[in-house]
Amino acid sequence: MSETENPVLLTREGPVVRLTLNRPHRRNAMSAAMGVALDAALDALEKDTTARIVIFSGAGGHFCAGLDLTEVGSQGTEAERLAAAQQRNHATGQRFIRLCNLPQVVIAAVQGSAHAGGLGWVCAADIAIATADARFAAPEAKRGLVPAQILPWMVRRMGRSNAARMVLQGNVIDAAEAARIGLVHQMVADAPALEAAVAAVIADCRQGAPRALAETKKLIAALGPLSPDGYAEAGALAFARCASGDEAREGIAAFKEKRPPAWAS
Repeated sequence: MSETENPVLLTREGPVVRLTLNRPHRRNAMSAAMGVALDAALDALEKDTTARIVIFSGAGGHFCAGLDLTEVGSQGTEAERLAAAQQRNHATGQRFIRLCNLPQVVIAAVQGSAHAGGLGWVCAADIAIATADARFAAPEAKRGLVPAQILPWMVRRMGRSNAARMVLQGNVIDAAEAARIGLVHQMVADAPALEAAVAAVIADCRQGAPRALAETKKLIAALGPLSPDGYAEAGALAFARCASGDEAREGIAAFKEKRPPAWAS
């Protein structure tokens, strides 16, 4: 399937805005074009004084499979690859921050895959609801990469111990386990039940005064920083070093070829 013209859809239903990742043929993996479209969508939402709730979801039965690894290539010199990977990772981290800091209540409606960077979106949302078929993973180390920008969000959402297990073990967990450890707030049976659960949250949130809700979000953020000063830059550099190295080339090749990487044999 060819690349969609609109990798991010922004639609309005009164005070409710739906922000939909729209690369279903790639399980909504984050491409450079999607990043640009997300920046534009976040720009619009930050300025929107009438929107009260944002529903964040993915098209085609999947939430987000993380970074599109087909764009983590080996073109250019080592220095060029390092710089490109560092810029990409830092920009991704800034998008998580911007989503979290929106004045609207942000609800992640999760189906299917929510892997790697997809976990960052889930954890940056205020409220996360998942269908029983949703699956969550932080497989970066298995690809020769590091979960640089998603790790602080994972720790904030589910605690350091559970986050450490996910990023070090790298296995896939189901929605029931995600709910048990606090990665998502609620698990529902299927897509219709997800719509119903989201509608119930919308109804509750609409009982709150818009300015009061926005100020409450600011107070939550003021309770403490997401990560220590300098972490975002250090994380982007760590990601870049790994992404431009031999392990990432082998890990990504193994992933594409559906075989174990050399270090796992």
